[in-house]
Amino acid sequence: MEDYEVLFSAYEAYKQRGKKLDMSRGKPSPKQLDTMERLLTAVTHSSECFTEKGTDCRNYGALDGINECKRLFGTMLGVDWNNVIVGGNSSLNFMYDTVARAMLHGVVDGCKPWSKYEQISFLCPVPGYDRHFAICEFFGINMINIPMDEHGPDMDMIEKLVAEDDTIKGIWCVPKYSNPGGVTYSDEVVRRFAKLKPKAKDFRVFWDNAYVLHDLTDKPDKLLEIFGEAEKYGNEDMFFEFASTSKITYPGSGVAAIASSAKNIARLMKELSVQTIGHDKLNQLRHSRIFKTYDDIVEQMKKHMEIIRPKFKAVYTVLEDELTGCGISWTIPNGGYFICVTMPDGTAKRTVELCKEAGLIITNAGATHPYGNNPRDNIIRLAPTFPEVGELEEAAKLFCICAKLAVIEKSIQ
Repeated sequence: MEDYEVLFSAYEAYKQRGKKLDMSRGKPSPKQLDTMERLLTAVTHSSECFTEKGTDCRNYGALDGINECKRLFGTMLGVDWNNVIVGGNSSLNFMYDTVARAMLHGVVDGCKPWSKYEQISFLCPVPGYDRHFAICEFFGINMINIPMDEHGPDMDMIEKLVAEDDTIKGIWCVPKYSNPGGVTYSDEVVRRFAKLKPKAKDFRVFWDNAYVLHDLTDKPDKLLEIFGEAEKYGNEDMFFEFASTSKITYPGSGVAAIASSAKNIARLMKELSVQTIGHDKLNQLRHSRIFKTYDDIVEQMKKHMEIIRPKFKAVYTVLEDELTGCGISWTIPNGGYFICVTMPDGTAKRTVELCKEAGLIITNAGATHPYGNNPRDNIIRLAPTFPEVGELEEAAKLFCICAKLAVIEKSIQ
């Protein structure tokens, strides 16, 4: 590693430039959004506002979404499309609402609402997704950290905890290209989820399949389909699966879906009938006109891959050139939106602080853990998708300088 004075001099030079760089959120770039301009003109006349079954998408109805979109999500997720509800643009909204309804009304007949317990808990694989944790924190749900490795979350720990404690009501999962580690759950992990035997009858797995089609290589990871496995053990009611087109078409106006068992879908439909008369069917129709078949959506994601892949490569190149031998490691996932950097313990927050002072915004170091608190202070999430390659290279170089400064500072304390 370079001498501290040399690194600090380079750091000060970056500060003097006064540039603003940002690798904080996993947003599609403008070039990605431009590939979907045809969505804006997919429906342009009143005569085009009808589904294949003749439903007028301008009017009320189709609470569970139009069939064309339900089939598309069914194929994407590998599930029976009759067990899919298609809604608005946000899968996070679906997740929030699902937790909120469980808090108010429960999820199983005969089980009391989650809010009637003095305290309930969710299991949270870490590093994980900050917005999942925010939902739990908002509702006062206690969160329990579950370590992740290259195969997925620690199933020994999960099986033991859920078997012993009936106040553990759920777990958050991003099973393919997890946020931020890029891990795809192994077949063994998926099968162990499928045959869980929780003490709580109303325990639920929130299976957030956000990156189901978001590959970065020509040899993508394969995720075992959860419902087919769960049905083997009579556990299909235990799972809620979520997905959206937010990073496929437009994040601000995509389409989201929830999939579950026939029993759960019937219950959700009853609850949704009070909450809304229907979602934006015209937007669902626009999507189904663009993606008439599953192959159409696969081709769209290839366009995204060609735009994103050079950005990840640019960051990897800088990390390898600057951080090799410094006790710092990083993920090279086959898909998803993030690079997860593992620092020496006690240096992540300082690295983020140094970056911010020099004009580079990255996600807060604690965001990958519940309550914003990573006890080891060693994980940083980088989001390379939005900036252009040149800006990314500059941001990555500044990040490396800050990381090395933080490590040296820690070593001399």
